[in-house]
Amino acid sequence: MEKKVRNLFYFFIAFGIVLLAGCSSDNTESEGGASSEDDKSGGTLVYGRGADSVSLDPINVTDGESIRVTHNIYETLLEYDHNLELQPKLATEYTSSEDGLTWTFQLREGVKFHDGTDFNAEAVVFNFERWMDPENPYHEGDFPYYPFLYGGFKGDENHLIESVTATDEHELEIVLKRKTAPFLSYLAISMFGIASPAAIEQYGAGIGENPVGTGPFKFEEWNRNNTITLSKNEDYWMEGKPYLDQVIYQVIPENSARLNALQTGEIDIVDGMNASDTTIVEDTDGIELLKRPSFNIGYMAFNMEKEPFDDPLVRKAINMAIDKEEIVDAFYNGLADPATSPLPPSLWSHDESLEKYDYNVEEAKKLLAEAGLEDGFTTELHTMSNPRPYLPEPMKIAEAIQSDLAEIGITAEIVSSEWATYLEDTKNGKHSMAMYGWTGVMADPDNFLYPNLSKTNAEVPAQNIAFYKSDEFTSLITEARETIDQDKRTELYQEAQQLFQEDAPWVMLAYTTPPLAQSDYVEDYNPHPMSNDLMTDVYLSN
Repeated sequence: MEKKVRNLFYFFIAFGIVLLAGCSSDNTESEGGASSEDDKSGGTLVYGRGADSVSLDPINVTDGESIRVTHNIYETLLEYDHNLELQPKLATEYTSSEDGLTWTFQLREGVKFHDGTDFNAEAVVFNFERWMDPENPYHEGDFPYYPFLYGGFKGDENHLIESVTATDEHELEIVLKRKTAPFLSYLAISMFGIASPAAIEQYGAGIGENPVGTGPFKFEEWNRNNTITLSKNEDYWMEGKPYLDQVIYQVIPENSARLNALQTGEIDIVDGMNASDTTIVEDTDGIELLKRPSFNIGYMAFNMEKEPFDDPLVRKAINMAIDKEEIVDAFYNGLADPATSPLPPSLWSHDESLEKYDYNVEEAKKLLAEAGLEDGFTTELHTMSNPRPYLPEPMKIAEAIQSDLAEIGITAEIVSSEWATYLEDTKNGKHSMAMYGWTGVMADPDNFLYPNLSKTNAEVPAQNIAFYKSDEFTSLITEARETIDQDKRTELYQEAQQLFQEDAPWVMLAYTTPPLAQSDYVEDYNPHPMSNDLMTDVYLSN
């Protein structure tokens, strides 16, 4: 017998999965803004950012610069709103069997892909087959997020999905092999945007440069390391939307240059700022300061497969040698807090009882001596060249860490590279230590812990760039993934956090509230906690 589940939020309460309450309000018109839909329409918005996208094939990326663009081209079955509660998108409602293994989704009717082909259940099946089956002719790439969440690919022992079937034109059935607490959340992750089967057949591996989805904007042009241009989807299923004619994502690597471009009117929104520049924004007429609700972590990862970082004494010594409070005070301008856990404080299961590594140079020296390294050693510290939400000034922060390490005899050469190269190098283990971070893409601890710290994700190309291969840690977070009761899940996640703190695969740096700025004529732009900034409702009032 089936039970009907129409309201997504009440479903999660019923199953004991309480979603995070974020910090945002519903879209409302600004005072003095446009009063009619016609007045809102038109114009081009230029979004200034620090780095280019890696690919516009969302299933084959994990970086935020790719997803912020593809999120406006592709749509998922479900989505997270600004309060991080699940809402319908391409699926309008669903049912689940009593055993929680069979899920039936009713899909939105009257939706077309940008190439004019129909969105339907067969299109969703086509996408799943491409994602999950290594033998599928269109399974080209790493598909990193799929094995993170679904326990491997089709044919693997732990693969979660039994079948994905179109049971009617707009009805989809997904059968799981085992209960999975965050399953519905998986369907809302931007990496699982539904692409046009016809476009995938046409472009093959080239779909990453020729994206075709159902979203509010269509891909128009990509000038690498410069601009990506999207144009209005005139046939979008939301009547009258989007309002903008175009959205251009403009790469300006240097923070101050990006802010200057906003001040001179070359761009309309700035993402990624020096924290100290927030006062400039607040004191400048015509531009406004925005704050993205905090849902991220910033850290430095050790490569535990390289000596001497395979020794926990060395990792703990470095944790004690780095003055995290000083770094936060110097580079975040009150928009961050020193971090302890790999889960942000806003997410349920965050363990506030974790004993932090206090700044203690003498104790750090003792631990190095105990590890047989009383004279220190020479190593490399890798960092990205462009700002990230969790690392607003990565080079300066790396230099501060370099200075702290010198106090205990460690000479760290800083190695910097642009974003795409940096991701490739770290995933392939070319680093010894590396600056990194994570912005959540679903409101569940699984999303922070499993991709970044599970043993299953420590094989090249690795998302777990610490190459942390703890059987005990992976067992805990796997059991939590397959446990429905939230209290029990919380216990498991907190036990995992305690083990993480003892093993010290990372140096935790900061939880941040990233600042942004916009021209005051930009209306109804609301930064999303997950950086999934949809431009559907945005309009220009001048």
